[in-house]
Amino acid sequence: MTAPGDTDLHFWLTRSVGRSIGLNFTAAMKEGRLSPDAYADLVHECRCCPHVASCQRWLGLQRGLPGQRRPPGFCRNAPSLEALRPH
Repeated sequence: MTAPGDTDLHFWLTRSVGRSIGLNFTAAMKEGRLSPDAYADLVHECRCCPHVASCQRWLGLQRGLPGQRRPPGFCRNAPSLEALRPH
């Protein structure tokens, strides 16, 4: 198991992956689809992921690409992020 990583880094990674697939965490919380505790759980899952460098590379490749994309296959939060994304 990977030791939890830096909270700030993983907050931004979680937020960035969400944004890259069209997910707005603030809107999801306002609409009652995501609680603050569930958001914290997403960040914690990210902190325990061993794929930080791959995630950062993936995010770098998403800049300027149009359309709705999916989270990377290695993302521990992919199912949760997909469920939260507006369809």
